[in-house]
Amino acid sequence: MSETAQHSGSWLWGRWSGLAFAVAAATFLIDQAHKYWMIYVYDIGSRGRVYVTPFLDLVFVKNTGISYSMFDQDSQMGQNLLAAFAILVAIALWIWIARSASGRLMAISLALIIGGALGNALDRVLLGGVADFFSAHAFGFYWYVFNIADVAIVAGVLGLLYDSYKSSRNDAAKPL
Repeated sequence: MSETAQHSGSWLWGRWSGLAFAVAAATFLIDQAHKYWMIYVYDIGSRGRVYVTPFLDLVFVKNTGISYSMFDQDSQMGQNLLAAFAILVAIALWIWIARSASGRLMAISLALIIGGALGNALDRVLLGGVADFFSAHAFGFYWYVFNIADVAIVAGVLGLLYDSYKSSRNDAAKPL
């Protein structure tokens, strides 16, 4: 690919695509390695709730919905549809990176979302739901159970929000 095409951004590969691919692949692989270890090596399913700190436990929950179990899908067909949707979103985010990622932070943030979404999508196909392990709680209140892919997705969204804020502040500071 020529230098001009690489920096102008084709619809599949752009200036930040190499970095984004590395981040998305690392996110996916770390998430899947952790899930494999938790399920098949540590055998979290037979251990029940493992108390780690006063605010964090390890458990095994298979989420058959999306965030907070919305759109719960009990059938494998439903899981496959949710996985297909995640793949479509990942493709759209990849095209965003290739065509118009404005910098390193945006590319990394989008890649974290892609890697996390694909990790959870693979769970849906292989396990019939997303494998979640981390249970955060405090003062008797239990929040949702999450995994490394979810952390990556949230970090990616926060990165996009920060990038948006930073960009809008820089634009506002430019003289007219």
